[in-house]
Amino acid sequence: MRKTEGSMLCPNCRKLVSVQAAVCPYCGTARPGMWGFGPALSRVFGRFDPVHVIPIVCIALYVIALALDPRAIFGSGSLFGILSPSSRALFLLGSSSPADLLHGRWWTVVSAIYLHGGLLHIVFNVLWTKSLGPGAQQAFGPARFFVIWTVAGASGFLLSGLSPSPSVGASGSIFGLMAALIVYGRAVGESVMTRQIWQWALILGVMGFVMRGVDNFAHAGGFAGGWIAAMYYRRMIGRPEGRGTTLLALALVGVTAFSFLASVVSGLSILGR
Repeated sequence: MRKTEGSMLCPNCRKLVSVQAAVCPYCGTARPGMWGFGPALSRVFGRFDPVHVIPIVCIALYVIALALDPRAIFGSGSLFGILSPSSRALFLLGSSSPADLLHGRWWTVVSAIYLHGGLLHIVFNVLWTKSLGPGAQQAFGPARFFVIWTVAGASGFLLSGLSPSPSVGASGSIFGLMAALIVYGRAVGESVMTRQIWQWALILGVMGFVMRGVDNFAHAGGFAGGWIAAMYYRRMIGRPEGRGTTLLALALVGVTAFSFLASVVSGLSILGR
């Protein structure tokens, strides 16, 4: 796991340096080898493909939510209610609401990103993730992509606290990806792509006001969160991902895993009262 001797590529300038170097002699990056743990960190996140993993997690949790309360699957007669998990199952897995935030279940702003309220809901969001994700990941890198995805989703559910109802879904993060691609397009001069993404964002935004049950607060918050995160990484476009970003992304993976565990533990306690 830890490499205590030899050389490695500096994560910033990609030049060969000693794994124990206090400072990269070429670009000045402090502790490029992270006391010997840097190469292992690069290998771990280098194999992580968020665009592939995120839909799998969403689908797995959707199936689990249905299995937790099978009686609710056909409880709704509406088109958008087909194969909908019960509110009880979604609460147990980490849906987000103003009450959750007020009572200290802050982690639901992360867990709710991966939960969905029906078959059409998850199909729609998985398709958009698969459509926008590869471009955003290629533009920013996998670690930055995951930071943008998480920040956008969490920002969406924080703003969604203004809505009285519980909320779930990856649409806040998806709007964040649109914002990130707009930032990227403006940075590299891709005006055609920027206009196209703006059109998609505006069309989906308008649809949110036309269709019932859509959390427009989450969409707006996700777009704002994605824009802010992408603007922070704007100056790093085209550069390798640094250790700080990799560590932050790994920390957010840990926070995401914790959010589901905490939701189940606290949810069982609350429902069992």
